Parts: sequence; C-alpha cells; structure tokens
Amino acid sequence: MTEQVEIERRSLLLDEVEAGRGIRDGMTVALGGFITSSHPMALVRQIIRNGVRDLTVIGAASSGLDVDLLIGAGCVRKIISPYVGAETLAPIGPFFRAAAERGEIEVWEIDEALFYVGLRAAAQLLPFLPWRGLVGTSYPEVNPDLKIFRDPIKGETLIAVPAITPDVTLIHAAAADVYGNVQHHGTGFGDRALHLASDRTIVEVERVIPNQEVRKDPLKTSLWEVDAVVRAPFGAHPYSSPGFHVEDREHVREYVAAAQAYTRMGDHGPFRAYLERYVLEPATHADYLERVGIKRLLTLYEY
Repeated sequence: MTEQVEIERRSLLLDEVEAGRGIRDGMTVALGGFITSSHPMALVRQIIRNGVRDLTVIGAASSGLDVDLLIGAGCVRKIISPYVGAETLAPIGPFFRAAAERGEIEVWEIDEALFYVGLRAAAQLLPFLPWRGLVGTSYPEVNPDLKIFRDPIKGETLIAVPAITPDVTLIHAAAADVYGNVQHHGTGFGDRALHLASDRTIVEVERVIPNQEVRKDPLKTSLWEVDAVVRAPFGAHPYSSPGFHVEDREHVREYVAAAQAYTRMGDHGPFRAYLERYVLEPATHADYLERVGIKRLLTLYEY
C-alpha cells in the first residue's frame, strides 16, 4: 500500500524590512530588471537603510541606476554587469563611472553573452562553461578569471567562463501567491536566469494573488520555489513596472543631477539630500511612496 505524504504549504510573505535582514556585509547580491524597468527598488532602499557594506553586486545584463545608487551610498565593493546606466537619461551611471575610474570599486569585465554563460554554469552547479565567442579579443586580459583553454575533444581554443553565483537575488515582478509562484508581465528572461543561478531569491511584487488565480493560467508562472515574497506596489519606482506604470523620468533626472553634482563637481549636498529625502528618512516602502506623493504616482499610469 502506498503511503501518501501530505506536504504542508507555508506562506513566504514578508515585508521589505524583514526580507532585508538577511542581506549582510560581504554578500553577493544580484538585482533583476532591465535598464529603466523592473528593478527591486523597495529592497535596494532597504539595503541602504540597513547600512550594508562590501557587497558584490551582480546587475542585470543591462542594469540600471539601481546599481548606481548602491555604489553612491557606499554599499558596493565589486560590480559584475556588462552595462550600468539609463540610456538617454544617463548613458552611464554617474557613480559607477566615477568609482570605476578612481579604482574605488572592482569591475569584473564581461559582455552580455559571457554574463549569461556564467549564470548558466551556476544554474548547472558547474565551476565553468566553455564559450567560443570573444576568443582572440582582449577580454581574458582585462578579466584574468576568464581562462583560455584547449578543448580536449577537438583541440579548439575556447574561453572558460566561471560560474556567476549570487548568494541572493532580488527581483521585482507583477504578481505572486504567498507560496512563491511568481508571474511576470513579459518574459522575465533575465530574472529567470538570475533566479536559477542563485542560492536564494526574494521577489517583491505589485500584487499578491490567490493560489487559485495562479492555477487558472499556470504557464504564466515565470519563477517558482523562491524563498520570500514581498508585497510592494510601486516597488520598482522610479523605474517602470510593465503592466502597472511607466518610469518616473522626472525623479530619475533628479537623481542623475544629484549624482553628477557629486561625481563631477565634488558637491555632496544634492546627493546627501536625495538620500535623506527618499531613502534614509522613509522607514518603510509605504513611507517612501508617501514622500513621492500620490499626485506624482498617479501620473505614471498615463501610458
């Protein structure tokens, strides 16, 4: 007779303050999203409030100013990302550029293809994966962790790309149930790759939905077996959240101006004021939204 084992499901729902307690000095933290969209900003601001230091930050394949803000706030020791910027709003992150040029952070040089190869190696629990592209370029010279080797089967010259393994990945998505079944609007391609490579994943979402709603269309489930779910409407602000709101370009310009005053002219005042107003003084994500203001937030629905 087969004994049926009933698995008890438990809620993974936390708030951003509780979720942020697990992120400590020296960890490797990956951030989801893409340039000006879907960055887990409620959790990023919580990291800064907690005073976490010496992080290795893995951005997205094209990361945004979420990474730049962490550098400016003094949280970062090393960056792994092919790009940090906001396109026309900031072709390159002001703090990223300044800190890299001054040698204040370590930059692990990589392109987008190598980035995904490294994540795939981690997802497969391998120390590295081979890659043919970029053989003959200077990438192995500027990143000595990329090793040239001879393929033992055909004798071809290849690059060994080390596994990129986050201790924890932070993601912003559309919805999840309390059991950690997550649904994106869009593919969430990069977020999926980060989740599969990571030891732990925390997802903030616009909406927490019933499990029955997930079951109505299970093929929409983009991530599962995540470790915590944080309810954070407007959690990606000032960046967009597909299906919910566009990016707050006025706010991003305010950030960029404050960051450039610091990095180009040595004027710390505007960035210090930005940090106090939007990050350090609001104790919670709800307090942050009150600081931004309901009138501003409502304008972001106007596609």
